[in-house]
Amino acid sequence: MSDADPQDHKEKMQQRQAEQRAKVAELQDPEKGLVLVHTGPGKGKSSSAFGVVVRALGWKQRVGVVQFIKGKWKTGERLFFEQLDEVTWHTMGEGFTWDTQDRNRDIAAAEAAFGKAREMMASGEYDLVVMDEINIAIRYEYLKIEDVIAGLDARDKRTAVVLTGRDARPELCDYADLVTEMSEVKHPFKAGIKAQRGVDY
Repeated sequence: MSDADPQDHKEKMQQRQAEQRAKVAELQDPEKGLVLVHTGPGKGKSSSAFGVVVRALGWKQRVGVVQFIKGKWKTGERLFFEQLDEVTWHTMGEGFTWDTQDRNRDIAAAEAAFGKAREMMASGEYDLVVMDEINIAIRYEYLKIEDVIAGLDARDKRTAVVLTGRDARPELCDYADLVTEMSEVKHPFKAGIKAQRGVDY
């Protein structure tokens, strides 16, 4: 049985809340859309980005999504947002040519997708733009990191951006306002369980 005094506990909590309020009061409004990077080997990078999309839509903000990897692969998030008709959605052609190894085609597709994202970011029409799996395109050098950062620099002041995918480049992480690295503790694939609709895609 605890000997803690309920009144003492209440006072400590009130003091912590007051300290937190004081810290929040000191924070600055950046007056610009933030850049968020979701990276790391763990699952949940895209899922987290689409959670940000839902949050933005809740505030009646305009959202655009450009997917760099998934191609014509059906995903639950794409099916859902297409039903809502509230998100401008672009998926990169047929995805990367992992089987044929047509590097030139992959570069052209990645550049076209980034061209669309860059146009959306600079337009002033979007509160949020998600570039899903763009870090993979950068990792394979289908896109130059300096071009991606230049595109982020040229975005409209109000536009926030989320970039997802493993192996985010250090230059991008340095540029971003928020970087979250997902770590893998356990994954069903290693137990021989295939990807599940509604959970994995």
